[in-house]
Amino acid sequence: MRVCSIASGSSGNCIYIGDKDTNILIDAGISRKRIAEGLGSIGISPQKIDAIFVTHEHIDHIQGINMMVKMFDIPVYATGSTLDCIRSKDKQGVISMNHLYEVHPDRCIALKNMHITPFSTSHDAADPVCYTVCSGGHKAGVATDLGTYSEYTVDHLSGSEILVLEANHDISMLEAGRYPYRLKCRIMGEKGHLSNEDSGRLLCRLLGKGLKYTFLAHLSKENNYPGLAYQAVKCQIWEELGIDRLPFQMTVAGRDVPSAMASL
Repeated sequence: MRVCSIASGSSGNCIYIGDKDTNILIDAGISRKRIAEGLGSIGISPQKIDAIFVTHEHIDHIQGINMMVKMFDIPVYATGSTLDCIRSKDKQGVISMNHLYEVHPDRCIALKNMHITPFSTSHDAADPVCYTVCSGGHKAGVATDLGTYSEYTVDHLSGSEILVLEANHDISMLEAGRYPYRLKCRIMGEKGHLSNEDSGRLLCRLLGKGLKYTFLAHLSKENNYPGLAYQAVKCQIWEELGIDRLPFQMTVAGRDVPSAMASL
């Protein structure tokens, strides 16, 4: 199994997951051109993408879907409410019903050798989900855009060897920043985004369960930066568990450039 972040952040998200037979994207929140260039940089042709799995309907997760479907005839999987939102935003009628496949939280989808399981998340969208992907005895998890997490979240992500995990904002930067008060409350609320510290707390729950690689993802451009996210998450793990040297490889997913490939 291989995982690469093509783009990650509040301005656009796209994650590639593949094995020897199957290639999927989790979200397509950047332009078709950028997705194709990002895939090309890791040696994957867009024509080889078997499906796009969508977490929710916000533009930073669906921006490139119409053109990816139009150019490469790729099927799109999402919850029913998310599919309704995608169709309502498709003003040119590019996406036909034949391209759309409904998923249901906690029900596994088999796609060639892959098994993809959506699970519900807490975010201000119609019916948002995150995903775990299993193939060849390996497991990857993608968990962004969740204002909070629970035992249910931990249960789904447990056993992930590769994890793409939100570390959206630094609380002090957000509180002191220029965002309107209502937006600050939304981001910090239970249907908003995980802070750096919350990301670290969730990682503490997943240590010792096979975790090998973590990408810190979906960083805010205004209220975070990579070095701060990395150190804050590492400090949180140290404070809770007393672990100074991380027992897994952790990197921060880039906003505009593909990450290094994590391979199992």
